[in-house]
Amino acid sequence: MGSEARLDDAAMQRVAEAAASVDRIVAGGETVYGVNTGFGLLANTRIADDRLIELQTNLILSHSAGLGEPFPRHVTRLMIVLKLLGLGRGHSGVRPIVIDALQTLVDRDAMPLIPSQGSVGASGDLAPLAHLISALMGYGRVDLAGQIMPAAEALNRIGLDPLQLAPKEGLALINGTQASTALALDALFSGERVFAAAIRAGALSVDALAGSAKPFDPRISALRGQPGQVRVAAAIADLLQGSEILASHIQCSRVQDPYSFRCQPQVMGAALDLLQNAARTLTIEAAAVTDNPILFPEEDTAISGGNFHAQPVAFAADIISMALCEVGSMSERRISVLVDPKMSGLPAFLTPDSGVNSGLMIPQVTAAALVSENKSLAFPVSVDSIPTSAGQEDHVSMAPIAARKAAQIARNAAGVVAVELMAAAEGIDYHAPLRTSPKLQEVHASVRALSPHFTADRYWADEMAVLQSSVLTGHFGAPLL
Repeated sequence: MGSEARLDDAAMQRVAEAAASVDRIVAGGETVYGVNTGFGLLANTRIADDRLIELQTNLILSHSAGLGEPFPRHVTRLMIVLKLLGLGRGHSGVRPIVIDALQTLVDRDAMPLIPSQGSVGASGDLAPLAHLISALMGYGRVDLAGQIMPAAEALNRIGLDPLQLAPKEGLALINGTQASTALALDALFSGERVFAAAIRAGALSVDALAGSAKPFDPRISALRGQPGQVRVAAAIADLLQGSEILASHIQCSRVQDPYSFRCQPQVMGAALDLLQNAARTLTIEAAAVTDNPILFPEEDTAISGGNFHAQPVAFAADIISMALCEVGSMSERRISVLVDPKMSGLPAFLTPDSGVNSGLMIPQVTAAALVSENKSLAFPVSVDSIPTSAGQEDHVSMAPIAARKAAQIARNAAGVVAVELMAAAEGIDYHAPLRTSPKLQEVHASVRALSPHFTADRYWADEMAVLQSSVLTGHFGAPLL
């Protein structure tokens, strides 16, 4: 379970006022999309008042049509919290009882199993959100604190009666970008941790190469003025401060290191700027009202618009993918340099007995494979579209697909950085008795706690997987964002 999340009293008052506004609109006989009309292409079909509850129920059941593996539990939880935030703005028209039901799912760690495929991020994340709400109605399955069971059984265990929807509630609950946004935020959070580890791995690699600290001189980056570059240069310079290895070759004849070492501020800084831009977009989206129609209770007005279109989220997810693709690419190139004796001056593949031992030969190949996979995944999904709903939804964002790909790219990049940490730590060992900087000694010790120094070949996969997981969980330092 995550931290407690709950709407305050002021938000609940806004929710109640919006629900009362829906009642007044229905009683006044006004025709309002999704309240007393059909949906999509059927928007011009007026629904009789005695069938409005049936309309909302059928909407949820008919839209519960996803496929694929379920979302991770933490993504589902975030999706529910985001839905509560949007509904809490008081412009959606659901009753407080609906808020209480969603809140109970969060409080009792009851996560509906939501198929990961089926949304194009256009008229809201219709299928994923429908699966969320259908669970509250007793359909589908729920993961209750790690135990998967039929939704009806889970509701009984957590003390909830199956939810019966009032006018507009079904539409308010499945219109919205909360699934796409939760997926994109999950990718962003992973990406921030991968980025933080890559900065530390990159600095450790500079020292393992006996490289130059001059490219990280703040005067260089100040003249360019790109904010990410300035921050990355400062971070790497700080990490290298006090290195005995660095001090030992400060007067060496080497003029320039390979780009993957000396251009870290320029490339990683640009990636940092992209991640920050994505974070800004997703922070705004997290609290946005994105259903349709949107209510203005003070006027008893409902306006149909397009806030459900997830294009901002799609762009943000693609930006995350691009940034993390480059983070992994730079990291792999540094690995390649470190294992190449012609480039690094270190033993081939960082093993003292090469030939009999292959050292980090194949971990570098794995890193290369992950980088190439990321290149194929990084093609921008946000430029794609396919008409749905008989052409009514003739332009869609593909945001959930973009976000799922961004999460995979983050995992792949974490694997690449994990291999770099192994290679850089091994390179540092070859400079003994000279020591790296105090801050990088901490990084080195963290690597060694998971992957000991080697003198002969051993089974690598488990160590690599543990390091990859540690990168993804933030074990190697706080994000720069």
